[in-house]
Amino acid sequence: MVKKLGLAALALTTVAGFALWNGSREPAQTLLPPMVASAQEAGSSETAPVIEDMVMGAEDAPVTIVEYSSFTCPHCATFEKEVLTPLKRDYIDTGKVRFVYREVYFDRYGLWAAMVARCGGEMRYFGIADLIFDQQQEWVTNDPAQVAENLRRIGKTAGLDDAALDACMNDQAKAEAMVAAFQKNTQADDITATPSLIINGTKHSNMGYDELRKIIEAELAKG
Repeated sequence: MVKKLGLAALALTTVAGFALWNGSREPAQTLLPPMVASAQEAGSSETAPVIEDMVMGAEDAPVTIVEYSSFTCPHCATFEKEVLTPLKRDYIDTGKVRFVYREVYFDRYGLWAAMVARCGGEMRYFGIADLIFDQQQEWVTNDPAQVAENLRRIGKTAGLDDAALDACMNDQAKAEAMVAAFQKNTQADDITATPSLIINGTKHSNMGYDELRKIIEAELAKG
């Protein structure tokens, strides 16, 4: 069963607990605008960071797959292991598929994880994402402070230092821009669950690799 994206997620109002990254257990603060319009306004600011899609594969590949996924979604972790791994081997690395990954934030933990993944830059993003998904059952807990520490540990395993992690996780402007991009993209593509796929412009729900291969091969056959 895929994880459903409800109105509460689409109108995400808080990114709380950044102080946890500095070792504090003080009550979390509300750091994001309360309404979608406010987040979009923040994203349109001249000084707002530009949130780029994370991409693998050739720019001119005949098939483009956009995956909407959450780092806290168990089915997304399964997709990453059982589908994305062979997809990369058979189609992305061979120039047939351009793969675009778009983050969905059901909760603050998913946003924190995405900020850690992005902290390594485009070249290291998917490697860090692999670690986050592989250890999903370990780092997701009911304790925000523990989640923060767990994600920090994953970031350090990937080669990030404390200074880099602190800078990334206290970047409120980037957090706001990420949420604005998430809201804009999921609304534009009518995303209601994760993982969801947009394959050459057509939306599909979660599927196994054999089914995905058939769709890809049909697209490739169109020439």
